[in-house]
Amino acid sequence: MARPVSYNVTQKPLERDISLANMPDGYQGQGFFASKMSDVVGLARKNSIWPLPFATSCCGIEFMATMASHYDLARFGSERLGFSPRQCDLLMVMGTIAKKMGPVVKQVYLQMAEPRWVIAVGACASSGGIFDTYSVLQGIDQVVPVDVYVPGCPPRPEAIIDGVMRIQDLIGKESIRRRNSDHYKNLLNSYGIQ
Repeated sequence: MARPVSYNVTQKPLERDISLANMPDGYQGQGFFASKMSDVVGLARKNSIWPLPFATSCCGIEFMATMASHYDLARFGSERLGFSPRQCDLLMVMGTIAKKMGPVVKQVYLQMAEPRWVIAVGACASSGGIFDTYSVLQGIDQVVPVDVYVPGCPPRPEAIIDGVMRIQDLIGKESIRRRNSDHYKNLLNSYGIQ
């Protein structure tokens, strides 16, 4: 015996104004659009992030939920997860990082494509979390520069999505020349990175 199927009896009006990405500031004429190169590059970069998940603990499980169909991180342009650092530009460190793993995190960061960004997901990656011991690194910002911190133990998928949106804002507004600035070079030198 077949079960009765229920349908939506009230029709919702379809949204006609669906924009894929906000247009950068510029001058628009008939058949052309002129803008700054850094705005166009920022728009392309922020909507095509290739994350590299470095998950060691329960934050990795929350990240799996974030990538699943219910939350769907792919709608933010992060469809392609890479597990080769040479093809990724966003390092997402999730979970407890032991001091022995610190050099590995740094090596993975150095092998990533430039420009590269880092998100510390959860209390352990941000500050060591509840593990205030001799063997746990008290925040990955001791070995690599971090751009966005996502709080929580573990953070909910909404918090991880918020962190990705914050990194997108940062990437979209970043100048093309920032990586060549003295401030950025001094930051990398403070980590022992040339």
